[in-house]
Amino acid sequence: MLDINKIREHQEEVRQALLKRLNQKDFDLAKIIELDDARRALIKEADELKSQRNNTSKTKPAPEVIASMKKVGEKIKHLDQEIKETENLLNEKLAALPNLPADDVKSGNKENNEVLKICGKKPIFKFQPKDHIELATALKLVDYERGVKMSGSGFWAYTGKGALLEWALLNYFIDFHKKNSYTFLIPPFLLTEQSAYTSGHLPKFKDDLYWTSASAGATADRQDKLCLNATSEMMLLNYHRDEILTETELPKKYFAYSPCFRREAGAYRTEERGMVRGHQFNKVEMFAFAKPEDSWKIFKELLKNAEKLLDGLGLHFQTVKLAAGDASAAMAKTVDLEVWLPSMKMYKEVSSVSSALDYQARRGNIRYKTAGGKNEFMHTLNGSGLATSRLLPAILEQNQQPDGSVKIPRILRKYLDFKVIK
Repeated sequence: MLDINKIREHQEEVRQALLKRLNQKDFDLAKIIELDDARRALIKEADELKSQRNNTSKTKPAPEVIASMKKVGEKIKHLDQEIKETENLLNEKLAALPNLPADDVKSGNKENNEVLKICGKKPIFKFQPKDHIELATALKLVDYERGVKMSGSGFWAYTGKGALLEWALLNYFIDFHKKNSYTFLIPPFLLTEQSAYTSGHLPKFKDDLYWTSASAGATADRQDKLCLNATSEMMLLNYHRDEILTETELPKKYFAYSPCFRREAGAYRTEERGMVRGHQFNKVEMFAFAKPEDSWKIFKELLKNAEKLLDGLGLHFQTVKLAAGDASAAMAKTVDLEVWLPSMKMYKEVSSVSSALDYQARRGNIRYKTAGGKNEFMHTLNGSGLATSRLLPAILEQNQQPDGSVKIPRILRKYLDFKVIK
C-alpha cells in the first residue's frame, strides 16, 4: 500500500510513476486525496466534540447540559461511523493502487523488458535433440498421464530417478542458503485472506489462488477461507506481520521450501506442455526484511545468490529487468532469471528477484524501532532460489546426449548415486 502522505505531498511525482504501469483512467489520485480530506475533517470534528464532552464530565452539569451532551454523544457515534466508512473506502482505493516502480524501471509491458546479461554457453547439438517431455517419458522420470488422471491437466508425478533429481535440486538449494547464514523455515502452506492481502495477492489476484471452503464448524478465529500458497513469499512476508522489530535485528534473512499452487487460468499454449506451466511446483524462496537504507544492497545480494545457483548447475540463462507493467503489482523492481529451453527456442523464468520497498510492510503493519525510538516501516525483498519445474526440463534438454541419456550437473551428483540417467 502506498503512503497517503506521499500521495498528498508529491501528487504529480506519484502520478508519473503510476503511469509507468497504468493508464490514467485506471486511477484517480485527486479522489483519494478528497477522501483523506474528508476523513481528516470528520476526525477533527469528532475529536472536538469528545473534548467538549470530557470537559463537561468534570463538572456537575445542569439537566439541560446533560440533555445537550446526550445529543453530542449521538453526534459522536454518527461521526465515528462516518469515519469508519470513509476510512474503509479510502483504504479500498489505496489497496487498488500498485507499487511505484523504481526510477530505473522502464515503463510499459513485456516488450520493454531489458536483458542485463547472458550467462553460460547456449548448447549446440550435432544430433536431433529431444524435448523434455520425450526425454522424461523415455527415461521414466515423469509420469504425465497418471498425474493428469489423479489431479487433472497441469499436474504431473515425478517417478524414480526423476523424483530423486527433483529432490537433489532442493537439497542443493538448501545447502547453498544455509552456507549464506539464511534462516531455514518450513511454514504453513495454507494462508488466511489477511495474509494474501498483505502479500498483495488480494484483491486483484484472488482468482489465481486456490481457496478452501469455509468450514460449517469454524471457530471464531477461523471463519475466513484459506488459500494455498502461490509462492513461499506469501508465508515468509507474514511471518513478522503486525510486529515491531528492533533496528539491531535487521536485516532478517530467511529461506523456505514449499510446494506452490496456482490456478493459472486460461488456455495453455502448445509450447507450455509438460512442466513448463503447471498448477503445482516446488520452490525454495529467499526473503529479507531490511532497513530502507540497506534495501538495494540486499536486492543485489539476492540476485547474486540466484545467479550463483544457476551458474552452479552449468545452465545457459539470461538475467532480465522487467518493465513496470510486466512486474507484479506489489513490486517496485523485479529482475528475472530465465533459463534456455532448446526445444522451445526461448527463455523461461525460473527465478524472480523483487523489492516491494515499504509497500507490503504497510499492508502488514511490519515495522522496526529506530535508534531514536521512532517506529518506521521496513522494506521487504524476495527472490526464488530456485523454482524447480522449469529447471528439470532445462537440465534434461541442455544436458542430453546423442544416445538419449542425460548427464547430471556435477554439483548435484553428491546427492545422487548416478551421474547419468539412461
